[in-house]
Amino acid sequence: MASPEAPSWLDSRHPAGPAPSLEDPIEFVRLWRGFMTARVTLGLVLVLLQAVLHTLGQSHDWLLTTVCGAYLLAALGARWLGRPRRLGRSFDPQWLWTIGVDLAAFGVLQFVQGQSGINYAPLLALPVLLAAVLGSLALAMGTAAGATLLLLTHAGVVSLGQATDAAPMLAQTALTGAGYFLIAFLSTQLSARLASEEQRSQRSRLAVRVQRQVNELVIESLNDGIMVVGSPGLVWAANPAAARLLGREQGTPLLAAFDLASEPGWSELLALVASSFTANQGQRSGVVLRHAGTGPQRLHVRTRMTDTDTESAERLCVVFLQDQRELEARMRTERLVSMGRMSTAVAHEIRNPLAAIVQANALLDEDIAEPRLRRLTQIVQQNALRLEGIVDEILNIARAQDQRDPHARVRLRLNEAVGLACQEWALQVGDKALLLVDLCVANPVVLFDPEHLRRVLINLLDNARRYASTKPHAIQLSTSVSRAHSVVLGVWSDGQPMEPSVERHLFEPFFSSESRSTGLGLYICRELCEGQGATIGFERTRRLRQGVPADGNEFLVTMDAAGEEHAALFTSAKMAQSTKVHQ
Repeated sequence: MASPEAPSWLDSRHPAGPAPSLEDPIEFVRLWRGFMTARVTLGLVLVLLQAVLHTLGQSHDWLLTTVCGAYLLAALGARWLGRPRRLGRSFDPQWLWTIGVDLAAFGVLQFVQGQSGINYAPLLALPVLLAAVLGSLALAMGTAAGATLLLLTHAGVVSLGQATDAAPMLAQTALTGAGYFLIAFLSTQLSARLASEEQRSQRSRLAVRVQRQVNELVIESLNDGIMVVGSPGLVWAANPAAARLLGREQGTPLLAAFDLASEPGWSELLALVASSFTANQGQRSGVVLRHAGTGPQRLHVRTRMTDTDTESAERLCVVFLQDQRELEARMRTERLVSMGRMSTAVAHEIRNPLAAIVQANALLDEDIAEPRLRRLTQIVQQNALRLEGIVDEILNIARAQDQRDPHARVRLRLNEAVGLACQEWALQVGDKALLLVDLCVANPVVLFDPEHLRRVLINLLDNARRYASTKPHAIQLSTSVSRAHSVVLGVWSDGQPMEPSVERHLFEPFFSSESRSTGLGLYICRELCEGQGATIGFERTRRLRQGVPADGNEFLVTMDAAGEEHAALFTSAKMAQSTKVHQ
């Protein structure tokens, strides 16, 4: 039995269950029980009829009473002991237990009706109807034929014992038999037509249900907020993105209606919705939401009014919410991506003149002895090197995309490669206390290009230093072995939490929260990692900084371990970790 269908978030006010179908088990059970109850009722009526006839002295044939009582017991047994299932195309045991009993009982009643003179022939229509609805056309026609043969046999026996003309009785019997065949045919056709319509309706309902579920999944996964608002400002439904933009708590039920007038910070949004209801047409405007404890949030809001077929139908307003900062970031990213394609070509043209400038400045610096002029050449040298670094970053994007070949990976001892890169970076920074390196005791072997790994590490360490504090161990690097045939490299810094809008675009090219950054470092890291079959992600984690827990930002690079050595490395790493804990 199918479970009740959950209400959609868009029609939570008017939940409606699935419509019944003859093909549904519960509907067939109801039909079967209805027929069985009718047989029990008919058996009870026949027993009471015989009791009344005996009381009035019009019938003294106990055979009739016995047949009626036996039929009542058989009907009760079929009702309470039988199992609902469809009749087959042949005369199976269930047919004998139900329709066969009906034909036998009503046939006997017709043969031995005695002095009462009651015609029991109409009762034979019940087994014919039962076979037509719960069985097949062949079974219904066979049952009708059996009932007709019983009536014709009775008519023949009666006509042999009478001196009068038997033609009228035989004609009446033939007409009754024809009626049975007609009932069987029409009932079967109507039942089949109804079942076909129900199946078609059920398929349509299934298609609508699937479409609604898909729409709900799409709506709930959208980054843009969607609300259904009734007059005057009562929100009937809102997807998770809308709840987030409105500052609703994480555990707030989305199907619970709430009023836009309940929060003073939603006043501009409420005014736009009210204007849409007044004008009976969609509106488009920017609004500002003010939440307690946070700064104002700018949204781009569009409204659409639903169509109403009747005057009594309630008008609804569908509200689309978009974070203005995300829109601006998306537009900025698209512009920068377009500019990036052009800047790559420009970078190639800049590189040669830039190299000439650096070389000429170096030659000029050798011939200058005056300190004031040497400071100027040093400034030229520093800015030329900075320009060269920017050009290299832009060109590295194309190189990273061209080098996306996982088959070019080599076996690499991770701790040795990480140690060399960290030493190189610490010498450049000039502050060895800033970085804490915690390498896994089991020196894992990974599949990664050494130069690519060095570039990833340098980029991640530079990015961490940009946002970390100046305290000792503000930047921490660690390696660990995972059971899932992989090794994890983590770069952690005690920087401040990122805004959600910034976090969502971390690995996009030319996206940066700083004006002096090109926004290419993390994008190059992602391209290099994916080119080596690795993945890079971001998490907000907690680590110990000089024995004190501190929250920070951590970038995790997950690399493939080299084959059969990984299981032994994982076991040794766990043993080393356990020893460290006991110590």
